[in-house]
Amino acid sequence: MANLVIVESPAKAKTIQKYLGKGYEVVASMGHIRDLPKSKLGVDVDDDFKPQYIDMKGKGDVIKELKKRAKKCEKVYLATDPDREGEAISWHIAQLLKLDLNDDIRVAFNEITKTGVNSGMSNPHKIDLDLVNAQQARRILDRLVGYKLSPFLWKKVKRGLSAGRVQTVAVSIVVDRENEIRAFVPKEYWSIDAKFTAPGSRKVFDAALLSVDGEKLEIPDQAAADDLLKRLEGAEYEVTAVKKRVTKKQPAPPFITSTMQQEASKKLGFTSKRTMKAAQELYEGVDIEGIGAVGLITYMRTDSLRISDEAKAAAAQYIETVYGKEYLPDKPRTFKSKSNAQDAHEAIRPSLPDLTPARVKSSLTSDQYKLYELVWSRFIASQMANALLDTMSADISANGCIFRASGYSVKFNGFTVLYEEAAEGKESSKKELPPLAVGDKPKLRSISGNQHFTQPPPRYTEASLIKALEENGIGRPSTYAPTISTIMARQYVEHEGKQLKPTALGEVITELMKEHFKGIVDAKFTADMESSLDEVEKGDKDWVTTLHEFYKDFAADLEKAETAMEGKRVKVPNEETDIICENCGRNMVIKYGRYGKFLACPGFPECKNAKQLVTESDGCCPRCGKKMLLKKSKRGRSFYGCEGYPECDFMTWNVPTAEKCPECGKTLFNKGGKSGKLICENVGCNYERELKK
Repeated sequence: MANLVIVESPAKAKTIQKYLGKGYEVVASMGHIRDLPKSKLGVDVDDDFKPQYIDMKGKGDVIKELKKRAKKCEKVYLATDPDREGEAISWHIAQLLKLDLNDDIRVAFNEITKTGVNSGMSNPHKIDLDLVNAQQARRILDRLVGYKLSPFLWKKVKRGLSAGRVQTVAVSIVVDRENEIRAFVPKEYWSIDAKFTAPGSRKVFDAALLSVDGEKLEIPDQAAADDLLKRLEGAEYEVTAVKKRVTKKQPAPPFITSTMQQEASKKLGFTSKRTMKAAQELYEGVDIEGIGAVGLITYMRTDSLRISDEAKAAAAQYIETVYGKEYLPDKPRTFKSKSNAQDAHEAIRPSLPDLTPARVKSSLTSDQYKLYELVWSRFIASQMANALLDTMSADISANGCIFRASGYSVKFNGFTVLYEEAAEGKESSKKELPPLAVGDKPKLRSISGNQHFTQPPPRYTEASLIKALEENGIGRPSTYAPTISTIMARQYVEHEGKQLKPTALGEVITELMKEHFKGIVDAKFTADMESSLDEVEKGDKDWVTTLHEFYKDFAADLEKAETAMEGKRVKVPNEETDIICENCGRNMVIKYGRYGKFLACPGFPECKNAKQLVTESDGCCPRCGKKMLLKKSKRGRSFYGCEGYPECDFMTWNVPTAEKCPECGKTLFNKGGKSGKLICENVGCNYERELKK
């Protein structure tokens, strides 16, 4: 009789079956099979929060098949993902199949390779009930908040709203930043910037005024700038100080979940949901030409920077072979995880470092390849030698004014030959300086005063919001992507370009929550709750006690809010546009529907006029010459269509640009983003041009 191994997904089952071979049958549960009922709370708050689990709708055939196979096998092994949620899925399956929880039926794979699978199967263990209880506590907490708060929001704002424990804090963070931006008052300041050439050189370099008469420089307005420029008229400039040093630049550590999502957002433009989808596929296994099914990366929900000695050795061998021994550090690198890291798994790395992105590219989808290349490059680079930079700064003096010029050149490229972390904000403006020595008299080429204004803090992007959640201890690696997806789906937050902007609905909900449910909105409270769940996971705290501690205050707040808001209702303000309703002449407003924003007449129900909200883009339709409009598909994907639809049905996924085709004069479209190309979509014209990288 064969042993039965149960995993969540068919892709994972296929990969593991390859390594286990005969004697094992690997099947998929297709994710969760039991959960709390959707139609009611499903938690008995008067009986120590006893959950009422039911078989999930649509899983009847799967459950029946699992029971049938379990009866025929010699032993059942549960190989769901190695985290809280995976442990809970295994526990639910064990309950349904009536397996002995004292038996060693649980196996875990940090990587789905031959080594990883054999290691997992060689070390079966009991289901970790502390992990299960931590997941149960999280699920019940979220159910209590969602099912108790949502009806309150229906009554006080509008029907169909829902609330979430972690999601509410995430929306609050976005709203708080928006309020900071609104309250920000720009402050004027000026700079004095000069361009010089060194003696015997034609190379122009930049320098900025640093101090005047030994005092740090502040130039509040144009009058002060003009006074300084007047003071410097006809002045002779001399180099009074030169500092040179060699600076070491260390590689970034390998990815954890949050940094992978942040880097994929900045470098690839991926949403956190898109990143995790590709990562899950890479972990579960992909059919690689000439190799077969193999998991290409280690488990992708982790907060640990730990790397196995075997992986370090494989990386070192690859680095020495391809780049040479000088690209290896003196000893293998180790990186320290944060103090609150669970450290259950290694950092995210390629399972088989010698499988380069180029080697597997033909077997991967575009998203899989881009993410694998990012993970692989980051890991290999993390095990490489430092980059060495020759840095130089020079002080140039004239009439008591000191200008500072800074620059660097690369002495040894080290890990940067392969990978550099995406920069935060603007790239460094430092450039290589010409040779300068004390006493040199550089020639002034130009000097000017430039006006600036202090800038408000930027809106969050998905990358920076994930960073904020992590820094505040809100959520865990498995929750970042679903949290952001949820607040977008609920229309509390929307994208404006890459930035996240709260909607009017999101702001109203946040204000209401801050007034009546300070604990739910408070970041520290939510972080403390995460710490409590971690204590449950470690076996240091009882999960029922944790729920009692939360629910006592939450129930009291809910009762007070119901009393304070009795007979009151909060109105979500409409966002008025300058588009006139053609039926009644009112200014139309933006509303939110099932597929996002649309235009509606504020005179409803007397006037029921409504229409699609569209945004004009650059360029014109290559067929009829009318404007191109940015639109959304029913699945929320952006595309571009002619404003003459339905008479002209031209549409494209490529982005229209303001540039004209040099051959036919029609609009050029960007295909593939910054690293793609410009193409002409006019029928019969095959012009295209690669973009400079």
